[in-house]
Amino acid sequence: MSVKILADSACDLPLSFYTEHGVTLFPLKVHLDGQEYEDLRTIDPETVYQAIRDGKTLKTSQASPLAFEETFTQMAINNEDGIYIAFSSQLSGTYQTAVMIVNQVKENYPNFNLTVVDSKCASLGYGLLVKEAAKLASQSVSKEEILNDIMFRKENMEQLFTVDDLEHLAKGGRVSKASAFVGGLLNIKPLLNVEDGKLVPIDKIRGKKKLLRRIIELMRERGTSLEEQEIGISHAQDEETALEMKKMIVEEFHPKEVTISLIGASVGSHTGPGAIAIFFLKKIS
Repeated sequence: MSVKILADSACDLPLSFYTEHGVTLFPLKVHLDGQEYEDLRTIDPETVYQAIRDGKTLKTSQASPLAFEETFTQMAINNEDGIYIAFSSQLSGTYQTAVMIVNQVKENYPNFNLTVVDSKCASLGYGLLVKEAAKLASQSVSKEEILNDIMFRKENMEQLFTVDDLEHLAKGGRVSKASAFVGGLLNIKPLLNVEDGKLVPIDKIRGKKKLLRRIIELMRERGTSLEEQEIGISHAQDEETALEMKKMIVEEFHPKEVTISLIGASVGSHTGPGAIAIFFLKKIS
């Protein structure tokens, strides 16, 4: 029996991915105008970005504990082995809730074999972990081998973000207020890194061209064997910059593949429109 892979919507993979690869989806929740929506299922990123432009306040919340309980219990009854790769515990309570529900289900089904992994990743960085795990599961690779691959990738995943305005992240508590600064008038762009699952500002750069060149520099400094990798780019309604970034990466590093995705409703509620993120591995073996 192949290993079942589960993930939540913060990995910013399209809805079609889950059905095509048999991956179970737990949507995070987005709250807008007094309504609660399910990321990927009942709200789209465009709605979120327009709401932010209109000055509306959005909130997000973790995946449904009831959905965890129902899915995990059914898996236990079916005697299915699984791996739930969760959104970074530093950015959401989803991981902790899933661990709690697994332990509850084990009270009735002590042999239930589901491992919950804290990805320490966000957006397509997290998505690349899920994609590879799903691929290995489809090849009937053992659970231990899939877990080893996930652990290696999450430890070596470089995640570089830039946002139009850090205030969005500060409002949601994703970066400290002290770290937030407004650079729009001076065309200053913040560059952030994900360290141990947390968003940490690392640089302030004036102008988009300089920012993209700085990202290429950091890829050169931090990455190895980039020509053998799948590089991830996610964007919040800025496909033009994402394509420009892809062109620079292809010319510089000739990677095996470059995947571009739209930052989804839950992550996008915190980044705001205009965010760009780049994902690659520090080493591949």
